[in-house]
Amino acid sequence: RQKDNKYKTWMPKFLMAKEDKDQRKSSNDVERNIFKVKKSNAEKTKKMEKEEKFFRETFMYDKEINVINTATAECSVPSKRRVDLPVTAGEQLDIIDVTEGNAVICRNSEGRYGYVLVEHLNFR
Repeated sequence: RQKDNKYKTWMPKFLMAKEDKDQRKSSNDVERNIFKVKKSNAEKTKKMEKEEKFFRETFMYDKEINVINTATAECSVPSKRRVDLPVTAGEQLDIIDVTEGNAVICRNSEGRYGYVLVEHLNFR
């Protein structure tokens, strides 16, 4: 018996005996979150691309989209027009472009673009 233990070869876990594998949960029973994350990221990027395309068509914006600054919305403001961006208090916004007058073009975390009045923003 001691002789058998002495010469026993080491086996990696993936080469375990079939009985041991049956005791563990099968891969079908285990829900995999890896694929869900990738799916939601793919949906989010697709939605953001759609919003960017709509923004470029609506605003006739042909320049490269660069974030100039970031700001926080001081108060909640609903949008009156489609080109206005509805904001909620405390929301982080990326400033994309400065326009003539008192409005700037912003992008929210969902990827939507629109005009926001400067007086509703808090620059840090």
